[in-house]
Amino acid sequence: MALCTHCVHNPENEGKPPSSLLDPDRIHPVSRQTPPPLSGIFNVDKPAGMTSHDVVAAIRRAGKERRVGHAGTLDPMATGVLLVGVGSATRIIEYLMEGTKVYEGTVRLGLTTTTYDIEGEVTAQAAPEAVAAVTREAIEAALAPFRGQIQQVPPMYSALKREGRPLYELAREGIEVEREPRSVEISQLDLVTWNPPEATLRATVSKGTYIRSLAHDLGQALGVGGTLSALRRLAVGSFTVADAEPLDTLVEALEGQYWTQFIHPLDDALLHFDACVVDGATETAIRQGRQVAVSCEAHTTTLRAYNLQGDFIGLLKLDEWTKLWQPDKVFPKQK
Repeated sequence: MALCTHCVHNPENEGKPPSSLLDPDRIHPVSRQTPPPLSGIFNVDKPAGMTSHDVVAAIRRAGKERRVGHAGTLDPMATGVLLVGVGSATRIIEYLMEGTKVYEGTVRLGLTTTTYDIEGEVTAQAAPEAVAAVTREAIEAALAPFRGQIQQVPPMYSALKREGRPLYELAREGIEVEREPRSVEISQLDLVTWNPPEATLRATVSKGTYIRSLAHDLGQALGVGGTLSALRRLAVGSFTVADAEPLDTLVEALEGQYWTQFIHPLDDALLHFDACVVDGATETAIRQGRQVAVSCEAHTTTLRAYNLQGDFIGLLKLDEWTKLWQPDKVFPKQK
């Protein structure tokens, strides 16, 4: 049996290999010497007026790295946390996208638009006195049904596809199609401020939740209409806007070859999985794609595997039939 020399389980999703096995300078080096191959996660504070693709393109150009992708699209008007994976980290973007997201959004009541945000064409406008009659208590009551597991209809102006075409393309042609409601979870939804006609909300949501739809639906529930006038993403999983860097800062760092002080190791996106440190023979087997047995107890069906030097080897998935661990994503050895 292959030996698992150390396993870590943390119910609060903060498990990592023992600190003695990890060199902090390997994770966030600050040296301006020749950097290692560009690979990891940038936590970008996306500026308003740019698409998520624009941000990816800027990092790709500055870093001269073809493999760049983002997790969780932000509309051009939105700002805040946009996670960008570069190099090998593009292989774990799917896990970045699964993270719970926190938003602060402002809803303009009394206005309804085609896009469900302030940049769309106005389709309806309530009388000023109707909006003035809305109270904080009324908003609080209207928010209650949106908390928890709900069914949400995506907006027409979205990247979801119908017969191979994005819905926003159909919307621009004046075509509206029926959208199936999707199950999403809004685990926390609070009214931060109410300065008529704008209500600022803070929401913690699951993957696939549209804050624009929430703004629209809230306006409908209040009987005056509503549209999103501002949006800032405060967090994606453990990545927060407080730790995000402006895009200009990252571009300068990439061009100046000192980006290592801003990049996060790719396994930062995987801390909700248990960690296992394995011996050399087991590492070799994993890199050869062979199933391995581990002696430690695991509470997740996916494991992060590390070698004795603290280097991240990759992800292992439990084979329910053999009860062995199958290498799923394996990453190059650290140089």
